[in-house]
Amino acid sequence: MIYGYARISTPAQSIERQIRNIKDFDETAIIFQETYTGTKQERQQWLKLLKKLKQGDTIVFDSVSRMSRNAEDGFREYEQLYNKGINLVFLKERYIDTNTYKNSLNQHIATTGNEIADTYIEATNKVLMILAKQQIKLAFEQAEKEVKDLHTRTSEGMKTAKLNGKQIGRQKGAIITSKKSIEAKKIIEKHSIDFGGSLTDKEVMIMIGKIARNTFYKYKKELKNEL
Repeated sequence: MIYGYARISTPAQSIERQIRNIKDFDETAIIFQETYTGTKQERQQWLKLLKKLKQGDTIVFDSVSRMSRNAEDGFREYEQLYNKGINLVFLKERYIDTNTYKNSLNQHIATTGNEIADTYIEATNKVLMILAKQQIKLAFEQAEKEVKDLHTRTSEGMKTAKLNGKQIGRQKGAIITSKKSIEAKKIIEKHSIDFGGSLTDKEVMIMIGKIARNTFYKYKKELKNEL
């Protein structure tokens, strides 16, 4: 089976690019996707995918950072899956796909029968294996560093903006206009007793549909100020 795993860190991000890249690689891939902060909750879809895996299956990631943002955990999971016979494909880091890793480990120099030469060859083979593993670790470490750097730049940018007197985030008391609020205010203005209509607040809320009591009265207050 070919699986794809896509992950975003916040609901505000779009996951479509990752899914599109995975489908471009293999349109039959079964996608597991989720929003995950990396610190506050378990990756439920990732755990669900792990339970489905069988030897010979493949997981496709848009990049190594989608598998793990922690280098230590990422490399440990990589080796565990590799040892179970699971193929891993990283579209932005193809040099650490499990097939590449397997080839690196298997490309050992054959012994010659000469004791001195064989000692040198054995040492060379060990170095090749270490380098192959190190390459994978570096990929995860780089992904982790990029996330930390992004957080640092964001934090520094917010501090700079505050020092320059710029508003960060939503201004206190700001009125947020949405299709829902516009429609609700139209109904309130037309039917509420407070605006010349004939219905009580409870009746107007029933007419609007699903609306929280505090949201209803917030809309009423905003409407009075607008009028």
